[in-house]
Order: sequence, then C-alpha cells, then structure tokens
Amino acid sequence: MSDSKLPKALTAPRTRALTLCGVLVAALFGVAAFVPLPYTLTWPGITADTLGSYQDKPVLTITGAPVRSTQGQLRMVTISATNAGERTTFWRSMQAWFDRDEAIRPTETVYPAGDPAKAEEETARQMTESQNSAAMAALSYLHLSPDQVKVKVDLGDIGGPSAGQMLALGIVDKLAGDGKGGDLTGGINVAGTGTIDDQGVIGPVGGVPLKTQAAARDGATVFLLPKDECADAKVNTPAGLRLVPVGTLGESVAALEALRTGGAVPSC
Repeated sequence: MSDSKLPKALTAPRTRALTLCGVLVAALFGVAAFVPLPYTLTWPGITADTLGSYQDKPVLTITGAPVRSTQGQLRMVTISATNAGERTTFWRSMQAWFDRDEAIRPTETVYPAGDPAKAEEETARQMTESQNSAAMAALSYLHLSPDQVKVKVDLGDIGGPSAGQMLALGIVDKLAGDGKGGDLTGGINVAGTGTIDDQGVIGPVGGVPLKTQAAARDGATVFLLPKDECADAKVNTPAGLRLVPVGTLGESVAALEALRTGGAVPSC
C-alpha cells in the first residue's frame, strides 16, 4: 500500500519518527535482555549439622576434654552462586527478582576482582578465622583453656565466615550441653547464621532470606540470626520457621534455654 493511501496521521513525519524510535528502543531492549551483566545469581545452598558429619567426616573433633553424645541439630547454612566467570543476563536477573528462591548480587561482592582463585583463597581464609574464633568464643564461654582443649573443624570446601555462631554452639553443646545433662537444642532442628569473634560477639553476614529457605528445606524450625538482620530475614520467611535474633554467644545459649523451658524468646 502506498503512502498516499494511508491515513495522514500514519504518514506524518512526527509519527514516522516516533515509530522509528519505538523500533530502536525495542531492539535495544531485545539486545540488552541477553547481554551479560556484572551480577551473580544466588540461591539457597547446603546446610550442615555442626553436631554431626559432613561428607562422611565429623564436623567437630574435640580433644582434651570429655565429649557428650548429643540429640537434635545445629545447622549452619550457606548460599550457592553461579561460577565467577558466568555473567547473568538482564532477562535472567528479572526472573530472579520475582523468584523467592533466588537473588542477584554484584559479582564483585561474591568474587573479588572476578578472580575465582582469589575468591576461593579469601573464603578459605575467612572460614579458618571463623573456626578459630568459634573455638575461642566457645571455650571462653565455658571457662576452658584453649591450651588444653583442641577443636578441629571439617566442613570440606565450604568457605566464608558465616558458620561461626553455629560452630560455637556446637562446641558448647558437645562439651557442656545445657549444663544440666541435657542438650542445648532440646532435641529439635535449629539452624542459624552469623559471624563470631573471639569474645563471642555475633555479626551480620548477608543472604539471610536465602538461608532461611535452606534451613526450612532441611527441616529446621528455629533460625538464629544476628540482630541487625531481622528486617532481611522477614522477607519471605518460610512458614513454620521461628526467627530468633541474638547478639552474642551468651544470648544464643539463653535463647535456646528459653525455647526448651517455655521462657521469653527474642523475636524479629
């Protein structure tokens, strides 16, 4: 059909210009939807019971003091991520935005400088520091000497600092339980996250909404988390998972006691 047979509104220069712009914008969005972006896709990762085994090896091996047989679980939780060299497209990012089991994070916060080897080295260093701090905090809480009691942690290739709180609780439970012959957990499945320093102060870790999903998936009914991350944790909290905010190892132990005895338990 020639232009002479089209309505004037469709052949006006302004209309043609707008149509051309619309086509170009559509093409731009079409290309952008598949262009890799500097973001990494993350989702709920594995969990591991610090009172039990991981990859057929005990997570905690303690020597120099009697070790208790325990019931219940104290699960550390993780998040998983796409590989360092794998970029997420705009379209895939939009899908993750609307999926409660996925999230996107700047790649540089997951993989320093985009270097997988450097990232692995850093997360391994963080895990080693976390293990040492967890042992120091737990032994200090129990008034035991680190020169006498030795703690070995084996979590395979899991890295990062976020297992600190649950490792410390695992050590306390194996050595002393609730101090009355019972378990810290009261026999239930407790999960949690949070860094810990030598003095037992629990710090934030990030990725909590995904970690609560992992905890609930693996049977936890209670989730211990740093106080500062309550708001994040309440995003899409799984049904049946009780959020318990804490700031120190002592507060964590006290919260577990309150859960066992029906006392007042902190909540988000």
